[in-house]
Amino acid sequence: MMSLFNQTGDGTSGILSRCLSTLPYSDLVKILIEVYRTLQQVIRHNLPEGVYEILDFDCTLELKDVKGEVAIFKRWQKVKFLQDDVIAFQDRIWGEGKILADYKCSPGVEADRYQEGDRWNILISLRETKNSGDVENFYIERTVHNGFTKREEWQQSDVLYNTRHIKLSTIFPKHRHCQRAVLVERNRNRTRVLGPEYFSELPDGRQVLVWEMKNPRRFETYTIKWRW
Repeated sequence: MMSLFNQTGDGTSGILSRCLSTLPYSDLVKILIEVYRTLQQVIRHNLPEGVYEILDFDCTLELKDVKGEVAIFKRWQKVKFLQDDVIAFQDRIWGEGKILADYKCSPGVEADRYQEGDRWNILISLRETKNSGDVENFYIERTVHNGFTKREEWQQSDVLYNTRHIKLSTIFPKHRHCQRAVLVERNRNRTRVLGPEYFSELPDGRQVLVWEMKNPRRFETYTIKWRW
C-alpha cells in the first residue's frame, strides 16, 4: 500500500508517519474520520453560538381589561454580544389580534419590520457599534388590541439564543383572575400544571402569574396557557 504520509520525517512526526503507514487502509480511514469529528467539536466549542446571548429575559403581559381587548407586553432583556461590529438587534413577535398597535424600544430605533409566516420580524438599529463582550439592556413595550378575548389564552416564548434566565409574567385584572394555568414545553412534549405557588395578588386586587427558569433549553418553545 502506498503511504499517505511522508516517511522521511524525523522526531515525533516521523515516528507517527511510520506507525500510520503500517496500518490497514480501513483502519487509517477510521482514524481520519475520528480526527475530523474531533476537530469539528473543537471548532464548534470555540466559536460563539450566534451574535449574542441572553443573560436575562423578563417579559410581562398586562391584561388591561376583563374582556382582553387591550393588553401591554413589557419586555426587558440583558444581552451580551459575542461578535464584533454589531449594529442591529432583531425582535420577533407573534400572536392574535392587532399585535403591533403600538411599539417602543430603547435603546435604538425601529429600522424595518416584515412578516414571515405568522410572525413579525422587527429590525432595531442600535445607532452605535457593539463588540464582543459588550452588554446592553433592551426595553421593549408593545400594545395589543383584541388579542386575548377568549376564555382560554396563552403567552409564549421561543429560546433561540443561549439564555441564562427566563421569566414570564401575566397580570390579570382585578375582576377577572386566572382559574387554571399550565406550562407546555413543545419539543419535550411535556405539560405541567402551575399551582398556587406561581400566583400572587397585588395590593390593588390584580392577580399575577409568574414562571421562571434558569438555563432554559435552547430552541425550546415555552407556552403558558391559562383559563380565565
